[in-house]
Amino acid sequence: MVQVMLSGPVKAAAGGRATVEVVAATMHQLLSRLEKDHPKLKPLIERGVAVAIDGQIYRDDWLRPIPPGSEVVVLPRMAGG
Repeated sequence: MVQVMLSGPVKAAAGGRATVEVVAATMHQLLSRLEKDHPKLKPLIERGVAVAIDGQIYRDDWLRPIPPGSEVVVLPRMAGG
C-alpha cells in the first residue's frame, strides 16, 4: 500500500482529498489504480502528470518501482521552456 499525496487540480479531481492510499508497485500500477478508484482523475492523467518518488520527479517511466515507505506525490505536469 502506497500513501500518495495529491497536489493542485489532481487533488481537486480526487474530491479534494490531499492523500489517498493505493496498492501499487510501479508508476504504471499507481496511475492505473488512481484512474480506476477516482475516475475524475483520468483526464488529468491522460494529459500528463508527474510522479515524485522520494523527491525525484519522474515522467513516463512506467516501470519505475515504488519502494515500500516512499513519499509519493502526484502533480500536474508543468509546461514551460
